[in-house]
Amino acid sequence: MTANAGARTLLRLALRRDRVMIPVWVGLLFVLALTVLTGYQGLYSEEAERREFAAGINTNTSLLAFYGPAHAASVGALTAWRLGAAAAVLVSVMSILLVVRHTRAEEEDGRLELVSAGVVGRYAPLTVALGTAFLANLALGLSVTLLLMGEGAAGAVAFGLAWTLTGTFFATVAAVTAQLTGNARVANTIAITLLGAAFLLRAVADSGGANGPTWLSWLSPIGWGQQVRPYAGDRWWVLALPLAGAMLLAALAYSLVARRDLGGGLLPSRPGPAQAAPSLRSPLALAWRLQRGALAAWAAGFAVYGLVFGGTIEGVDELAGDSPSTRDAIARMGGTTDLTNAFLVTAFGLMALTASVYAVQAMLRLRGEEAHGRAEPLLASPVSRVRWAGGHALIALLGTALLLVVGGVTTGLTYGLTSGDLAGAMADAMGGALVQVPAAWVPAGIALALLGPAPRAVAGAWAAIAVFLLLGQVGPLLELDQWAMDLSPFTHVPKLPGAAMAVAPMVWLAVVTAALAAAGLYGLRRRDITA
Repeated sequence: MTANAGARTLLRLALRRDRVMIPVWVGLLFVLALTVLTGYQGLYSEEAERREFAAGINTNTSLLAFYGPAHAASVGALTAWRLGAAAAVLVSVMSILLVVRHTRAEEEDGRLELVSAGVVGRYAPLTVALGTAFLANLALGLSVTLLLMGEGAAGAVAFGLAWTLTGTFFATVAAVTAQLTGNARVANTIAITLLGAAFLLRAVADSGGANGPTWLSWLSPIGWGQQVRPYAGDRWWVLALPLAGAMLLAALAYSLVARRDLGGGLLPSRPGPAQAAPSLRSPLALAWRLQRGALAAWAAGFAVYGLVFGGTIEGVDELAGDSPSTRDAIARMGGTTDLTNAFLVTAFGLMALTASVYAVQAMLRLRGEEAHGRAEPLLASPVSRVRWAGGHALIALLGTALLLVVGGVTTGLTYGLTSGDLAGAMADAMGGALVQVPAAWVPAGIALALLGPAPRAVAGAWAAIAVFLLLGQVGPLLELDQWAMDLSPFTHVPKLPGAAMAVAPMVWLAVVTAALAAAGLYGLRRRDITA
């Protein structure tokens, strides 16, 4: 039997298991690229407008840190600039989750041990995981290449390859971290932490502009994708860096597989205490113990987002320039004619959508506890299902509010320091962030409403977030009918700052969330656990 025996069969099984997950990821990233491309085509139809916009980018420290420099002023180059760093992070997250899902998570759940009892080689599961991630990245690269082909074939291929190889590189990073620890969540955390470090290293390199430490960008895998410069020179040789790095990390992962026991990691696991601390005597305390690490990581991300975004607000008028189409688009998305306030409203809407992703993830921790068999022993004790689920639901809702508060504080801080009006900027930022909380709760309510009676349908919560994202970002630009826009809870949020405060929509959103949660808890009480 060869080391990769059975890999072909396992690959078919992996693709069948991911028949929803991969198309959703690829579809969302493709729609993101489509939205950016069509936005630039509509907003900056004249070359002079694009040149003015690109010049504004390269003098804005916050935009340089978040997106990097703009190397050319064509529509293709601006699209590649906008998607080159921040969106490449999403591509890498997709790759990390796929690899850990088919390696460490399979071992942790005990399924890989059963599969390995058949005619399956030692390296086959790792080969399948890397192959699945590569196919997902290849599909994504091909789709965005075809999308951008109208702006120039060479640049489109360069950009597609940059995304594909960046994702493949971080897939091999996850392949290594999956060998280091016996826990899938820890493996994901280590890999995503390394991804965050790569993004921050590139941000430091680019934030100073041409006079900054730009050489640091060459030390970041995220920076490599930008250094390809699609539509601005197409430096094909840079693609050798992520390719070579992926090959080296893949070789390391294969060597580590051969050196460890199945089910174990190379890093020793620390045994927990023999008895639980007094603070873990309630279901809510246990939920907090399980959720606090993820919440802390999300809060750190929101703090960074707020710090970066707050520094861009003061220069929004310069970025928009004299383009009436750009000003009109920002105003329509923000619901007010004041450009700065509209920019704040739009940004906090995106922040709230991101917070709702955390809310759904935290709510679905219930499904993970149930699927891994940890819920049954707990519910066998004097703990009701409602108390068990209610603890996680409370953490999800309060955590969502905390994330928006963190984002509002850091946004107001940097906005106030750059504008010279700290008190006014903080009031505007906190108001704009807090009114988003009830809308960000609704997807969590949807997740619980699906999880309670039909846990296999929880993917509907992610689909709801995708629909809300498209309605919020594309709807105003396409001037969709109001009934369609009203399907998103974020449409009903008061447009603060700049508009009058309306309490009734926020109350109704909270009522909808409570009703969805009640329906989910009722369904949970009536079905079998793990059913």
